[in-house]
Amino acid sequence: MATTSDLLLDTLSRVREGVHAVLDSTPDDRLAEPPAPGTNTVAWLVWHLARVLDEQVAEVFGYPAVWEAEGWRERLALPLPPDAHGYGMSVEDMLLVRAPGADLRGYLDAAADAAEKALRTVTDADLDRVVDERWDPPVTAAVRLVSVLDDCTQHVGQAAYASGILSRS
Repeated sequence: MATTSDLLLDTLSRVREGVHAVLDSTPDDRLAEPPAPGTNTVAWLVWHLARVLDEQVAEVFGYPAVWEAEGWRERLALPLPPDAHGYGMSVEDMLLVRAPGADLRGYLDAAADAAEKALRTVTDADLDRVVDERWDPPVTAAVRLVSVLDDCTQHVGQAAYASGILSRS
């Protein structure tokens, strides 16, 4: 019988596979190119979904995000504030996210590896734990984890779509 952990891990593995496919099919010189004026780039979408996965799962489980802990902020050297994650960024800020596919893949893999390690420990009893009191109602681990994986799934789909547009132009 599949467990909650199994379901979360399977969803995360699909996100990782999707990102790898997008990065494999998008030349580095097109990663930071918007498929249309004012739209998100593949580089930004991959970076943002990795940041969301990294920060929010780390917060749920109480471990340090790999962005800082493993030096990914320095490695990617984006001209953004250290705590940038993509929410509320302007188009101009989004266009600052420029990195080779290998670095984007590396960061996503590091964030996914850390998340996988944590998700292997999830039991049904963990899901009702409140992880964020700033909302009404307060956010539980279940809600946060589903939200994070949903966000990642949406962004990998958007990245695949953007990559497809770029390959036809």
